[in-house]
Amino acid sequence: MTEGAHRPASDLLEGVPVPMLAVDGRARTIGANRAAVALFGGSDLLNRPFVTILRHPGVVAAVDWVLDPDRHPAPMPDPSLPPPIEGVVRLGAVILADGRDIAADITVARLPSALGRGATVAVLDRSVAEEAEQMRRDFVANVSHELKTPLTAMIGFIETLRGPARDDARARDRFLDIMEREAARMNRLVSDLLSLSRVQAEERRRPLGQVDLPLLLRGVLATMDQGARAAGVAVETRGIAGSQRVPGDPDQLVQVFQNLIENALKYGGQGGYLGISMRRIDHEPLLRGPAWAVEIRDRGEGIEGMHLPRLTERFYRVDAHRSRAQGGTGLGLAIVKHIVNRHRGRLRIDSARGQGSAFTVILPESASRG
Repeated sequence: MTEGAHRPASDLLEGVPVPMLAVDGRARTIGANRAAVALFGGSDLLNRPFVTILRHPGVVAAVDWVLDPDRHPAPMPDPSLPPPIEGVVRLGAVILADGRDIAADITVARLPSALGRGATVAVLDRSVAEEAEQMRRDFVANVSHELKTPLTAMIGFIETLRGPARDDARARDRFLDIMEREAARMNRLVSDLLSLSRVQAEERRRPLGQVDLPLLLRGVLATMDQGARAAGVAVETRGIAGSQRVPGDPDQLVQVFQNLIENALKYGGQGGYLGISMRRIDHEPLLRGPAWAVEIRDRGEGIEGMHLPRLTERFYRVDAHRSRAQGGTGLGLAIVKHIVNRHRGRLRIDSARGQGSAFTVILPESASRG
């Protein structure tokens, strides 16, 4: 079949937003839209046996049945998909495409009679939706675990106070102190969960206000100065003395810098140094314009490179025991990431074991940028 003979089928498919192939009565490909070319790779999909493109027995059987229902058995309907209609087969399958396995909903249907005997095969990629669902399941499991641990401890202490330690004043005071800490930990977790939910709900709405960034940083430092002194950390600042307004939500940016400074004191404070600097970037390529960078640097033990890409994941901890012991919920950097995204900014993390860490927040200078 010539390229010109394929054009009606290709024209039919091109307006379809999902990857779609058309095959003739011999199960050879006579049409493929751009989405299919991108998914299956290469531009040589035409005139090939369909089975060499999509190697899945269930899909091949569905194509055979649609092309010749008298010679081939009808495929079993997929109970997870809508009920089949005449001449159409729907099935879920894990297929190899674009060099990877993807979960997909496949729809095989007869070609319009004007185009002769043949079939169309549409591929709806479910991978993104399934990844989102897996993330939701993981999130629920993590929240359940984070809440169950202190609750289990508190229930145990209550049972002890009602039994063996009923008349032991010293044990009672010790257990009540522990219960108070566990209750405070749960309260922090719930507060961070609510904060994360609010931030994610607002992430697509750019802040409309303006913030004096150096003034905001000086205010955050003033509230945390006592904690730095108690930790024996010397604070050095650079570039935050003047005034510079940038687009932003002041409450959320306070939350960002409080979180980053608090982390530097908790996990990098053993280095005895905390540096906070602000500088202008004439042109930030990712934001396509001028920007302001605020760096929070410590001289602590640092973080191994393998952990850096995952630090902003919810509940991800480099040292889970240490984080919990110091009151961390595992949500702080996730909140920071979503707030920075809302401001159309960037969060950069640089660290190496034994060399300290630097967390840099880059914010666009103008709302018209980024």
